[in-house]
Amino acid sequence: MIKYDTYKDSGIEWLGEIPVHWEVKRVKEIFNLVRGKFTHRPRNDQRMYNNGTFPFLQTGDVAKSSKYVLQYKQVLNENGIKVSRQFKKGTLVMTIAANIGDVALLGFDAYFPDSLVAFNTKHNINFYYYLLSVTKSELDTVKITNTQDNLNLERLNSLLKICPPLSEQTIIANYLDKKTTAIDQKINLLTKKTDKYKELRKSLINQTVTDGLDKNTIWKTYRLKDIGQIYSGLSGKNGDDFKKEKDPNNRGFIPFTNIANNTYLDVEHLSKVIISPTENQNKVQKNDLFFLMSSEGYEDIGKSAVLKEDIPETYLNSFCKGFRITNTNVDAFFINYLLLSDDNRNKMVIQGKGFTRINLKIEKVNNFSITIPSTKAEQTAIANYLDEKTSTIDAIVSNIERQINHLKELRKTVINDVVTGKIKVI
Repeated sequence: MIKYDTYKDSGIEWLGEIPVHWEVKRVKEIFNLVRGKFTHRPRNDQRMYNNGTFPFLQTGDVAKSSKYVLQYKQVLNENGIKVSRQFKKGTLVMTIAANIGDVALLGFDAYFPDSLVAFNTKHNINFYYYLLSVTKSELDTVKITNTQDNLNLERLNSLLKICPPLSEQTIIANYLDKKTTAIDQKINLLTKKTDKYKELRKSLINQTVTDGLDKNTIWKTYRLKDIGQIYSGLSGKNGDDFKKEKDPNNRGFIPFTNIANNTYLDVEHLSKVIISPTENQNKVQKNDLFFLMSSEGYEDIGKSAVLKEDIPETYLNSFCKGFRITNTNVDAFFINYLLLSDDNRNKMVIQGKGFTRINLKIEKVNNFSITIPSTKAEQTAIANYLDEKTSTIDAIVSNIERQINHLKELRKTVINDVVTGKIKVI
């Protein structure tokens, strides 16, 4: 590992020393920040979107991208672009609301709202992409926290950033392009492996919940409201109710992501919320199913998960509904697998409606039709069989994902060491 000959104190606490000939400047001295725009209200007015062809990025599109934003979910039409602002391919963008600090370069001309900001500069944009990608935690010191995190341009402009000579920026960026490309190729190969195992898992569920194990079993069709009852998540809460870690009235609550990411709820990943003794909120119970009723995209809407065990007093987030089975001849774990099958997921997804946010009505869930084995014994046998088979696949996927995470950490370390001057590559 080659280091620079001489270092100096950067004056930035988290950064420490930098090469003596590097400068430290405020963001506003390096960049011209331009916030995105979408002024029309209501935001979900279909007249802005219908038959549109112009990419309209959201924070999630940037968060899910690698170096370049190459995919998008929303589009604007001619009406929509009149109230928005276009940014050119290659522009460096950052999310400044909700998941703040995610950065990427535009892979195409695009429009976006004020939850994204463009970084225009005469410096090497690739260098600053790498620098900003590993200094996200710095934004925690200047973000504004309400019901969701956000960052205004005044605070962003005031941040200090290192500024090597332009020639060095280019050399560093080119070096990192080569190093990260090699790491990304390994990550992509491993990701393809996990995708294959996940497809195998899905096909296993699809076939088993459709064909069953006992071929002589009779199947019956019900609506969900015929076998159970829906109840609501938390209501009447504000941001402060979720922030007081030591309050004696803190109770567990199930976050949106716990349902989105799991078949069975992960009871080790619950959040906290203040529930006063006089409140009338719905507690969750073992064997309850949970539905995502509101989501930024269609891939999560209507997704279900089930609570497999008894847990201390816990509540459900406001974007979800609980479903408690009242028919004693129905196995909750089987129903959850059934609802996760591709056929039923597709049927549920098409019930979601909306533009900037997709919502699912309670009556759509209540009237959702399912076909199940007539005996609980067969339902339980199917659920147990799928538990065994999917747990084997999940273990393989987890192992591969650990390898992927290790490579991602290596990638981050390489970038950090080079862009902050700890390692000399010129």
